[in-house]
Amino acid sequence: MKTSIWVVLFLTTFTAIDAQETRSKAARNFENFHYIDAAKAYERKVRKGDNTQETLKRLGDTYYNNSDMDNAAKWYGQLFSTYERTLSLEYIFKYIHSLKGIGNYELAKALMKIYAAKADREHFNVSHFMDNDLALDKLRSRQPQFAISHLSFNSPYADFGPMYFLDKIVFASSRDSMNLHSRVYEWNEQPYLNLYEADTVQLGSALVDVREFDKDINTKYHEAMTTFNQDGTVMYFTRNNYTDKNLERDGEGINHLKIYKSKLHDGDWTPPKEVPFNSNDYSVGQPALSPDGKRLYFVSDMSQGFGGPDLYYVELHGDGEYSEPINLGKNINTSGREMFPFVTKEKLYFASDGHLGFGGLDVFESKHGDTPSVPFNLGPVLNSRFDDFSFIINEQTNRGYFSSNREGGSGDDDIYSFHRLEQKCGETVKGTVAQKTNNKAITDAQVQLINPDGSILAKSTTDTHGSFSFDTPLDCDMTYQIKVSKEGYNEVSEDFAATAKLGKPNVVSLFMSRELNELIINENGVLKIKIGNINFNLNKASIRPDAAKELDKIVEVMKEYPAMIIKIESHSDSRGSDSYNESLSDRRAKFTKNYIITQGIEKNRIESAIGYGEKQILNRCVNDVWCSDKDHGTNRRSEFIIVQLE
Repeated sequence: MKTSIWVVLFLTTFTAIDAQETRSKAARNFENFHYIDAAKAYERKVRKGDNTQETLKRLGDTYYNNSDMDNAAKWYGQLFSTYERTLSLEYIFKYIHSLKGIGNYELAKALMKIYAAKADREHFNVSHFMDNDLALDKLRSRQPQFAISHLSFNSPYADFGPMYFLDKIVFASSRDSMNLHSRVYEWNEQPYLNLYEADTVQLGSALVDVREFDKDINTKYHEAMTTFNQDGTVMYFTRNNYTDKNLERDGEGINHLKIYKSKLHDGDWTPPKEVPFNSNDYSVGQPALSPDGKRLYFVSDMSQGFGGPDLYYVELHGDGEYSEPINLGKNINTSGREMFPFVTKEKLYFASDGHLGFGGLDVFESKHGDTPSVPFNLGPVLNSRFDDFSFIINEQTNRGYFSSNREGGSGDDDIYSFHRLEQKCGETVKGTVAQKTNNKAITDAQVQLINPDGSILAKSTTDTHGSFSFDTPLDCDMTYQIKVSKEGYNEVSEDFAATAKLGKPNVVSLFMSRELNELIINENGVLKIKIGNINFNLNKASIRPDAAKELDKIVEVMKEYPAMIIKIESHSDSRGSDSYNESLSDRRAKFTKNYIITQGIEKNRIESAIGYGEKQILNRCVNDVWCSDKDHGTNRRSEFIIVQLE
């Protein structure tokens, strides 16, 4: 995106302060956001032998910030090859992002795989690193769910940010209809942005009769990104910090963006007023009203975010007051850029380069609310390796518009129309359910197929092989869930995206573990594995089938906790001689240990197996005291004491 990403968020006008006079020409241009001039100056420095990390970073950034991914990948590649060991994750992310932007997915996948662990350790919140290379392949192979059309009204300059306004579309453009030819924005050497409107025809797809939106709203600086209430009488829009013909700047000379509000009165828009959560120290922009008018979503680079521009919202109160800004949280926001929100009754749409995508900004959707759902990439065709953003949709007609700087446009950011393709995958879903510890099939488990909205679509039961299947048609590229439950096991679930694969089913494998934690108890400060009685035949130590079933629970617990170490204690009642009872209980402890080892538990994980005979009687039933069989039975026991849990 040669214009819109940065222009409509971070800055727009910069006045150099005196302290910068000592900076190099390249640095001054970069710090003034004059990236075209800065790139030329930094390339001259490189040609003269300056290959420092700072110079290569700045050179890559000049192209990255103007969405010239070919040159960004070139210079980030040189930066990476020279300084890989000391390079920050931010620049590894930028290099991966630019590689995807030029279609070099293989190298991008390789780097994603290498640096995923480092990103996790350093809590670098960009999910490009968190997804493995197979996730990118899966995303690229999705069946398209949109058909798009380039609109003929686009100009050679930037046209982007469409928004519904009654039966019209309002958008931003630098096509310079105000004849401000002498005013060129040095970031990208294009005229400043203003708001325009156009009429919709052909089922809401084509745009015609383009005209200036309102001469009292447009100024000689930037206006962009509007939102309107349902009856078109209130608008919010983004503008430079420019009020009453005064251009305000922060302490470093940067003029940030602000959101302004205007009302339609007797056919004219009232003078715009700032919203109270604006600031002179950071940018606030790209407003988006919820359909009920109770929330205003927006983008800001305020300091309490996740690292890049984040999505926020404020509650709108009936008395004209606003709540404090609320960050949409880590499901939505990343260390990358989250921008261009659009809100329908149930969905939040936005653009991001911090979630797994094709390169550049991609469009995502999420179910909004106090905790929005994990975003879903809208897939190929709509999204490309270029910047795709400012998506709006009429969910009744499944038609809408978005912006992109992809190849084949009119020269810069262009507006495209789209319609969502209605299709069913028509495929089955099948899978298996097995025990996590030993991969044995689990029969008679209850399996549910859950809709994206959380409702139950179908039910099934696993057979003797642990298998299940559903013959229910699914919506392509929607995320469904398989949920499995069975008494005595912990419930498990698995999400999957339904994709058309030439009749091949989705295959889901799930693994369940028993509710083993309930078997681990704390008895008088000692951790033990508590199971049923281990019964032996009279005067015997061999393991009976009923005892084996109980000991299998010990095996499963120990497999669930691979670092667990136990000791086995076997006890008898007081009937019989002391020496005989001790010998018999010791043999039973040893047989118990051997059985557990034969089931796959390493020998060194059982610290000891000792029989104590009648030395640790739990009640009054000692020698020469009459007790019932039940009371004597209390003392006949095997104990599994946890020496080390993890």
